[in-house]
Amino acid sequence: MVLFKRKPVQFLQTPLVDDESTEVWLIPQTGEIFVTYEQYLSRMDFYNQPRFICQITGHSGLSFFEALKSELAGAQEVDQAFPEALKAPVLRRVQFQTISRIDTLVDMIYDEFKADYYPGEVVMVQLSNGDRATGIVRDKARLGSKVLPDGTLTQPYSRYSISLDGRPNEEVVEDGDHIYRDRKIFTKSVLRSFIKKTVTREAWTGAPWLVKHDVAAQYHIDTRVPPHLRYDNKLLERKQHQAQKKASQPINGFQEMNGMANAFQNFGPARLPELKPAPKSHKSLKSHHGQTPHHHDLDFPADGNLFFAHNQGHQGHHGPPPPQPFHHPVPFRNNMPPPPPVPMPQAQPEPRPPPPPPPKYPIEDLQLEPRDDYVRPALKFMCLDPPEGVVDSITRNDKILMKSIGPLLETWDTLNVYCEVFKLDSFTFDDFVEAMEIAKEETPCQLFTEIHCALLKQMVSSEEDGGKLLVNLPELDEDDDDSEEESATPSPEPEPEPKPTGRATRSSLAKLEAERIAAEAAAAEKTPEPKIKHRAPEALTDFNWIEQLKKREFQDGGWELIMVGLLHQLSKKPRMTEACEEVLAHLVPPEVEPSQETVRQQYSQLDLNLRVSALEILCRLTIDTKAVRGYMEECSETMTTYRKEKIEFQRQRKTLLEALKALNDQRRILLPDNMPPSPPAEEVSNGKTNGDGDTKMTDVNESPDEPSEEAGDSDIDASSRHNTRRGGNRAAERQRQREREEQERKREAELAAKMPKQSKQYLKVMKDIQKKRDGIKKCEDEIAVIDNDLREADCARTRILGKDRFWNRYYWFERNGMPYGGLPTSSTADAGYANGCIWVQGPDEMEREGYIDMAPEHQDEYKAKFKMTVPQRKKMEEGRTSVFNASQWGYYSDPSAVDSLLNWLDPRGFNESKLRKEILAYKEKIVTHMKARAQYLSSADEEDKEEPKENGKKEEPKRMTTRTKTQASPEPEDFRCLKWTNNMAIEEYGHLHSEPPPPPKTKGRKASRKTRN
Repeated sequence: MVLFKRKPVQFLQTPLVDDESTEVWLIPQTGEIFVTYEQYLSRMDFYNQPRFICQITGHSGLSFFEALKSELAGAQEVDQAFPEALKAPVLRRVQFQTISRIDTLVDMIYDEFKADYYPGEVVMVQLSNGDRATGIVRDKARLGSKVLPDGTLTQPYSRYSISLDGRPNEEVVEDGDHIYRDRKIFTKSVLRSFIKKTVTREAWTGAPWLVKHDVAAQYHIDTRVPPHLRYDNKLLERKQHQAQKKASQPINGFQEMNGMANAFQNFGPARLPELKPAPKSHKSLKSHHGQTPHHHDLDFPADGNLFFAHNQGHQGHHGPPPPQPFHHPVPFRNNMPPPPPVPMPQAQPEPRPPPPPPPKYPIEDLQLEPRDDYVRPALKFMCLDPPEGVVDSITRNDKILMKSIGPLLETWDTLNVYCEVFKLDSFTFDDFVEAMEIAKEETPCQLFTEIHCALLKQMVSSEEDGGKLLVNLPELDEDDDDSEEESATPSPEPEPEPKPTGRATRSSLAKLEAERIAAEAAAAEKTPEPKIKHRAPEALTDFNWIEQLKKREFQDGGWELIMVGLLHQLSKKPRMTEACEEVLAHLVPPEVEPSQETVRQQYSQLDLNLRVSALEILCRLTIDTKAVRGYMEECSETMTTYRKEKIEFQRQRKTLLEALKALNDQRRILLPDNMPPSPPAEEVSNGKTNGDGDTKMTDVNESPDEPSEEAGDSDIDASSRHNTRRGGNRAAERQRQREREEQERKREAELAAKMPKQSKQYLKVMKDIQKKRDGIKKCEDEIAVIDNDLREADCARTRILGKDRFWNRYYWFERNGMPYGGLPTSSTADAGYANGCIWVQGPDEMEREGYIDMAPEHQDEYKAKFKMTVPQRKKMEEGRTSVFNASQWGYYSDPSAVDSLLNWLDPRGFNESKLRKEILAYKEKIVTHMKARAQYLSSADEEDKEEPKENGKKEEPKRMTTRTKTQASPEPEDFRCLKWTNNMAIEEYGHLHSEPPPPPKTKGRKASRKTRN
C-alpha cells in the first residue's frame, strides 16, 4: 500500500454513470474512473508528484507509480523470502496488537519466533554426534511449564520431529536448542517487510494492527475487532477520563479562567503537534561545531601544560623544551652552538590499573564473602531422628520421625485452609500433633475422629445427594481373592518327556525317577510360598465400604473399616502401593482375625507416623474433588473483586491527597493572618518558685497541680486513717479529678478568649482539611482490610517467605490462605495463634546438586576464591543445626530467634534480601503468635505450679498416687486437644460428622409436647 504523508493513499469512489455511451477516463493502476478530462489530469498530476513512499522498502521521493512498482516487486520478494510455515503464526500474533511503533512490534515478534519452529519449515539440525544436517520439521510437541516444589514455574519448551534431507527413512527428535534457521531466511528486515505488506493500521491513537482481509481469508484469521479496541469505545473512554480529570481539579480563580479558556478547545479529537526530525545537514553541522563553539579558532597544546608555562618553566618536562623561534634574534640564533644533549628519561613503571568498580548489590548470595563472626540461630527439631551431625538438638516428640514432619505440616495446612469445605473448625498445629498422638480407645479424641470423617465424606456423596463417587479410584477386580489364592499355589511345571532310549532296564528307570524327584525338590525351593502382608480382602468380604460411606455409618469402628476399604482399593495404584500396604499391614495384620472391632482396636494402637501417612493420602485425594476445586475458583473470583475494590479506594485516596495538597496551600496563604498569639512573658515566668526565686521543675509522674510532699503531710495522715476502707480514697480521688478538669476547662476558656477571632475562610479550610484527612484515613483502613482479605482468599498454594544463601526454604503457614489466628469462631480461638513457628525446609535435590554439592571442579574454583568449599561454608555459617534435603524440617519458635535470624541474613544477596523483606513485613504478627503459642503451651504447666509444694518441687510419687486414686472413677486426662469442638459442623448439620443425623421430628410429637405444655 503506497503511502502519502505516512498515510495510505485513499482512492476516489467510482462515479455513477447513467448513460453507458458516455466517454470516461481510467487510471489502470488504481482502477479510478473520471467523467471529465480535467479531473483525470488533476489526479494524474497528483500521482506524478515525487512525494510518495513505498511501504515495504521504505523508499521515499517516488511518484505513485514508481512506489507502486517498488511495492509489487518487494511484495513478491518478501513472499519468496519469508518462510511459508511462519506466515500464519506470525499473522495471528500480530492481529489486534496495539503497539504503536512498528519497530517495537517487529522486535517483539522476532524475539518470540526466533527460537520457535513450525511444521513444514526448513531448518538446520545439530545431531548428537556433532554433525549438522538440513531437514524439514514434520511435527511439533509443545510441553508446558512444570510446577517446582517452591511454587515457581519452569520455562515451557518444545520438541520437534525432523525428517533429514537425503535420509528418507531417518527422523530425529530434538529440542529447540539444537535447531536453527538459515540466517538470511528469518531476519528483522524480512519480518518488517512482511508485516508492512500484510498488515494495516488506522491513523488514531491506540488503533490495533489488522491483517488485510484477503490475507486473513487465505490463512483463516479472525478479523472481528474486539469491542474494547474499536474507535468509538476508545473515544468514549477518553472523554470519560477527561471529564473525571476536570471534575477532580479544584476550581479557584486562575484555574477557573483557564478552564473557561480551554472549554472551546476541547471539542473534537485532541491533536498532538507533529514532531519532525531535523535535517541531516543541521545534525552534521551541530556535530562539527557543537564540540568547541567558543574556542574553535584556538590551538591548545596537547600536553596540557598551558596554565603552567610561565610560572614553572620546564620543571614539568622530561625532554627538550619546545622550540621558541621568536625568543632570540635570527643572527644570534644561527651562531649559537647546538644545545648539549639532554639525557633520556628513565622508564617509569607503568601505573597500576584502577581498582575494579565495587559490585552492584544485590548479587548471588554465595558470591558474597563468608562470615565467621555470626552464626545462624540454632534450629529446633520436632522429630526423634534429627539430621546427621546435629548437636544438642531439642527433641520435642520421641514418636515422630523426620520423614513424617513434611506430611504432617502439609496435612494440617490443607485442613485449615479448606476448613470451610470440610466443615471443620480450625485448630492449632500443636493440638493437631497431640490429637494424632493420644487418640486411643481409652482416650477418644473428637478432633482426630472428626478429621477422618470429614475427609471421608468428600470421597462419596450422601444418599440424599445421590451417593456418587467423587474421586477417581482404580478398578478393583472381583476375582482378586481367587487370583491371590491361585498365585499362592505354584502351577506345576510340565515334565520333560523322557528321551527315548534304545533299551530300558531297571537301573535306567530308577535313575530317571531319581532325577525327576530331585527336579521337583529344586523347583519347590526356587518358588517359596508367598508371604501374606495383610488380610484386607477378608475384612471386606461382606462389607461394601462405599455403601457404608453413603449411609454415613461411622460409629463402632465404621469409619476405621471404611479406611481399610479405601486404602485397599488405592493400593492398586503402583505409586501408592507401598504406602497403603504399610498402613494395611498394621490395621489388618495376618495374625489377627479381621473384623470391625479388631480394626477399630488396631487403629487406636496405630503408630503416629502411619496415621500421618493415612491422612496425607486422604488429603491428596480431596484436593482433586469438585468441592475443593470450586472453592479455589470461588476464591479466585473473590480476589478479582477485591482487587477492583482496592484499585477504586486507591483512586479515591489519590484524589483526596491531591485535594488535601491544594487545601494545605490555601492554609499556608491564610496562616499569617490567623496565627495564634505567643504566650505573654508573665505566664512563662508564672511557674512554681521556691524562696530563692528559682523555678521548681515538676517530675514526670507528678502533676503541677498536685500538692508537694512538704505541704502534704496532713493529707498523708488523713489518708492513712482510711486505709481500711478504700471507698474514701476513691471519693477523694474523684473530687481531685473534678477539680483538675475544672481548672483545665477554665484555662482553655481563657486561652480561647485571648486568641483573635479567625476568619471564616480559614476555619472552613481547616474543616475541609480535617474532612480530607478523615477520608484518606478511611481509604487506608479499607485498603488494609482488603489486603488482609486477599491474603486469606489466596488458597491455591502455600507461599514461602523466601530462601537463604544455602537455598533453605522458610515457611510461615499463616502467611496466606487462613486468618492469622485461625477462625475467630473456633472453639480454640482463645489460643491466639494457628502454627506459631517459622519452619525451615532443606533444599531440593536440584538446588543441592547445583549450588551446594557441586562438581569437584566447581568446588575447587570456589575454594580458590573463598578458601573454602560451599559445604564447609554451610557448616561454618549455619552452626550446629542444619537441614540438608527437602525431607528435613526445623523450626524457630522464639521471638529472639527471629531477631537473630534477621541479623544473620545478608541483604546484599538476591535470595536473602527478599527473605528479609518478607520477614520484616510480617515480623509483628510472627512475634505475637510465637508469644501466644508459648503462653498457650505453658498454661497447663502453670496450673500445675499453682498447687504449692513444701519443697518447691514436683514430687513424682504424689502424682502417681493421684493416678491410682483416679483408677476407681476413670476420667480422661486433661489434654489441650480434648477441648476442641467442631462447632461448624454442628451449626451446619446439627450434629458432628461422626454422629448419625438426628431422626426427623414428627407432627405427633410436636402436638404431644404442646399439650404437655
